[in-house]
Amino acid sequence: MLKFVAPLLVFGLVVFVHELGHFLAAKLTRVYAPVFAFGWGPRLFGFKWGETDYRWSWFPIGGFVAMATRESEGASAIEGSTNLAQPEEGERAEVPGHQRGLNPIPYDPNALRPFGPHPVPADRWIESKSLPAKIFILSAGVIMNVVLALGVSTVAIASFGRSYIPAVVDSVVAGRPAMAAGLLKGDSIVALGGTPIHRWTEVLDKVTASPGQELELEVVRATGERATLRMTPALTEDVDQVTGAKVQVGRIGAAPRAQTVREEVPLGQAIVAGWDVTWRMGGTVVKVVGGLFSGDVSVKQLGGPIAIARTSFEAAKNGWEDLLGLLAFLSINVAVLNMLPVPLLDGGQILLRIVESAKGSEFSARTQEAIARVGVLAIALLFALVMFNDIKGLVQQFLG
Repeated sequence: MLKFVAPLLVFGLVVFVHELGHFLAAKLTRVYAPVFAFGWGPRLFGFKWGETDYRWSWFPIGGFVAMATRESEGASAIEGSTNLAQPEEGERAEVPGHQRGLNPIPYDPNALRPFGPHPVPADRWIESKSLPAKIFILSAGVIMNVVLALGVSTVAIASFGRSYIPAVVDSVVAGRPAMAAGLLKGDSIVALGGTPIHRWTEVLDKVTASPGQELELEVVRATGERATLRMTPALTEDVDQVTGAKVQVGRIGAAPRAQTVREEVPLGQAIVAGWDVTWRMGGTVVKVVGGLFSGDVSVKQLGGPIAIARTSFEAAKNGWEDLLGLLAFLSINVAVLNMLPVPLLDGGQILLRIVESAKGSEFSARTQEAIARVGVLAIALLFALVMFNDIKGLVQQFLG
């Protein structure tokens, strides 16, 4: 069952947490937020608490928060929309945008729009807030995505432990630095350059970054004897696993034993490890985005909703550990991509607010509309591209 609901769980939770960040920031800065919804579309059911309608919508993926703006003198969505129509005199006291569903909201003559007749005070509009407050509101979604990635990574590590390949040599290549230095099958590398070593990834990281530099290795033989070896990694051309670009790295011609060890991790260490994993995932996303602009990464590598669904399905088949890892990675993806300076994205909105503050006035309605159109076009083109890649991948898989 998990594998079938995994796409909704992964994508829906990431978007919902993002919107939750915007909503909490709006509340903290006293911006009027009449609607916070899980999902999209007409209201299915929910409850009104204070001045906010907490609703469940028909399409249960993601969510949105409606905030008060000057343009409507009521509420409009930064990342969603809602019907703000008010009842005319003599009409039934209902608000169409909020009366659909199993749990309609009664009209309140003492409430603010859209739940009542009173206009939203100017100091509750998002435009009335200071620049730091606006930046806080716009960046809160990204912050929550980072928190989600960190939390999920920490829970996964604390629950399932941490797996790694020990630094035990399984084979050496003739004529390469490892064999020339005397490294043997079965050797356990316990120190490298004076630093204790336990994992093969630690060996690989050091060797990769040290082409042409002599390294001192301390090893324990299969017999229990200790030995100190010196070797110089050879400069080798390889392909970056993230961007696909050619890179110059160090290699010694040795491979590890295919044996995975899993260790339990206390909660305190799991938090530190979760932060490290989150930081590295974020760095990977930034590296890919930078590669797209530099041309080192092909746009053919980008995936969309179909790719996310397929990946989620496969991760769920492997169990909760892989699914949580995917959830954390997708959440940090959303965080990084939302900070790009593209209109409609959080990063683009933050940039616009900073520019407006610097010039001392807001952009005209016509200018804002033009900027929004550019953002819509950019996002539409990106969506078309990733959908093309998704469909192409499905066709290729179907045709074998």
